[in-house]
Amino acid sequence: MRIFKIILIAILSLGMTSCSGNKEDSLPGPQEVKSLIVKVNDHWQNSNPAQVRAFWDNAAYHTGNIEAYRVTGLDRFLDFSISWAEHNEWMGAKSPNPEEWEYSYGETDEYVLFGDWQICFQTYIDLYNLVENPDDEMVARAKEVMEYQTKTDSVDYWWWADGLYMVMPVMTKLYKLTGDELYLNKLYEYYSYAKSIMYDEETGLFFRDAKYIYPAHKSLNGKKDFWARGDGWVFAGLSKVLQDMPEDYQYYDYFLGDYISMARTLKEIQQPEGYWTRSMLDPEFAPGPETSGTAFFTYGFLWGINNNILNRKEYLPTVKKSWKYLTQTALQEDGSVGYVQPIGERAIPGQVVDQNSTSNFGTGAFLLAAAEMYRLVSE
Repeated sequence: MRIFKIILIAILSLGMTSCSGNKEDSLPGPQEVKSLIVKVNDHWQNSNPAQVRAFWDNAAYHTGNIEAYRVTGLDRFLDFSISWAEHNEWMGAKSPNPEEWEYSYGETDEYVLFGDWQICFQTYIDLYNLVENPDDEMVARAKEVMEYQTKTDSVDYWWWADGLYMVMPVMTKLYKLTGDELYLNKLYEYYSYAKSIMYDEETGLFFRDAKYIYPAHKSLNGKKDFWARGDGWVFAGLSKVLQDMPEDYQYYDYFLGDYISMARTLKEIQQPEGYWTRSMLDPEFAPGPETSGTAFFTYGFLWGINNNILNRKEYLPTVKKSWKYLTQTALQEDGSVGYVQPIGERAIPGQVVDQNSTSNFGTGAFLLAAAEMYRLVSE
């Protein structure tokens, strides 16, 4: 293990004592968590068709569905993602001509290099690794697109915080699939560019994009405006990257340091009720609970605890509060996940976010968090 990681974990682990045992921790039991996963995912899949486009919101749901399958082993969950992938021909945006490919915002088929059309590759690669007899067609488009992209000179592909969740894990998954370290090196270059335009050194958090940099943009009360879901995307994305990146890779510590910095700040700004408000440093700007950011943070914290990167004693209270919010406030009786801020890019004063506010990506985030909770309590 690299020396920087050892030092960071030693600092976080100072004074650590054993905190094992569900009774001691007042955590849910494995079967309780699994039942919640099944309830939420069955509700979603029974209420929504698999045959929808491969754009980011649907694809984000499938990143959670894959984890739900991994911890439950239910074939119907796997089949749902396969049906979605087959409907989209194992592609994102479908332009066949690289001369037409673009990467600014766009929802049409020429925006092949835009990250919101690339997140689907995460699930395609996962499916390739999960099914018994994988077909190379399942990952052919992912390889074609991302290999082309890595051979361009551009580094500014990820200019918004959401994009770090959409595509960073694609790069590490392709590295594991192909063994080509170019994917890791380009991941470092693209991420470094994203940091240069969105990162706040003081807090370790990310502004959603360059429009929201302080002090040019401020919250209602003149504070830095960090959007919960935006930083949720980043924190979850870093967790996924560290999961698949070799610890001896030359820039592993660079990503690890940012993950730990985010964790420290996020722990401090959690609301007493367990959630994070949409503008995290200014709760009055858009008050009340929000589930998508909270679920992504919960997933990231649980992943860190489960992988011995975050100190269990220090961070478990944060997780216990957010889990209570997710299961007792966000989760509705029928299995839907409420209080999800609608599609957007910022905290919006006066926007209604209530128990009926649900979405595909919010459900996916809940499933990610629940799968990691299952792993925690199944130790």
